[in-house]
Amino acid sequence: MAKTTNGSKIKRHERKVILVIALSWTMVDFLFFLWRKGTGLLSEKYYSPDVNFTREVLLRELNVFIISLIIGYFLVSVLRNYLRNSSLWYNLFIKTLILIGFAFLMNFFIYITYEWLIAGNTIGRSFEKLADNIFQDRWLLKKMPEWIILFLGTLLAMEVNEKYSRGVFLNIMLGKYLQPTEERRIIMFLDLKDSTPIAEKLGHKEYFKFIRDFIFYISSGFLENDGRIYQYVGDEVVVWWPESKTNARKAVDSLLSARKELNKQMNRFKRKYDHFPEYKAGIHTGMVTVGQVGIVKKDLVMSGDAINTAARIRTACTETNQKYLVSKDVVDLLGMEEWQTESLGPVDLKGKNQVLELFALKI
Repeated sequence: MAKTTNGSKIKRHERKVILVIALSWTMVDFLFFLWRKGTGLLSEKYYSPDVNFTREVLLRELNVFIISLIIGYFLVSVLRNYLRNSSLWYNLFIKTLILIGFAFLMNFFIYITYEWLIAGNTIGRSFEKLADNIFQDRWLLKKMPEWIILFLGTLLAMEVNEKYSRGVFLNIMLGKYLQPTEERRIIMFLDLKDSTPIAEKLGHKEYFKFIRDFIFYISSGFLENDGRIYQYVGDEVVVWWPESKTNARKAVDSLLSARKELNKQMNRFKRKYDHFPEYKAGIHTGMVTVGQVGIVKKDLVMSGDAINTAARIRTACTETNQKYLVSKDVVDLLGMEEWQTESLGPVDLKGKNQVLELFALKI
């Protein structure tokens, strides 16, 4: 199985998201700038018509790209961790203040570098003109709305992706799931082992904290391997990947990554709860139907025999005394060595009319 440095894949994913944010904002700004230039909305008081257009655009978009990278870093890497346990109002309040500050910074650098490097003014004169425009012509108020709208749109996309999993925002915006859509997916059901005795010993509140910590650390293992979390139900996590041989291997790798993350927190769990979480998982692959449901509260729902079978396979872990079970369809996708799996033969799954050959993963 693939071995990775702790958190390296998460960091790589974060860097990709930051780069996407920076490139998207730069492209939007460039198109918006061209539109204003073409329609004559750029005031000659701020932008001279006789300057080198290519140089002007390159300098502007370089400013936008660099500041966008910084903003993206704060949104994706810093604020997400800092505000993880904060209330919604505080989360939005802090993000709004920071984004307004960055909007000011963005326009500040665009204006100063333009006046200094394009218009040929001294640094001192550039600052004087900026101060005049801010306090006399309300230049900043005119420039801020476009960036605030862009920031809020980005926050919306990030919130949707966090709720429904990465890459779903665009599909929802395009209405892909307004009608039921069939897709082949790899489904994993994972839950806490021996949850009932742990809950009885810890009590309701402490058990809830125990589950919250458990889910937090194992989820990083899924994210490292591109898993898309479908839902949390108590101590149960449902994760999916688009069906492919590569993703089947990622699904198995995510079990190893999750276990590795939990092992690193062993002392913390022992000290705080006097218990260390163990889990069992069942994996299956097949066709599912995906679509939006609900009126007052809309949600993205996945249904079909594949998801029901994956849940039954997870249940069979207890009956067969195995930690990780997969169906033959998953084994065929994985192409694993014989010593990495053990056939349990045909297993009668609860609620299924036909028996299914299951394999225990030796990982």
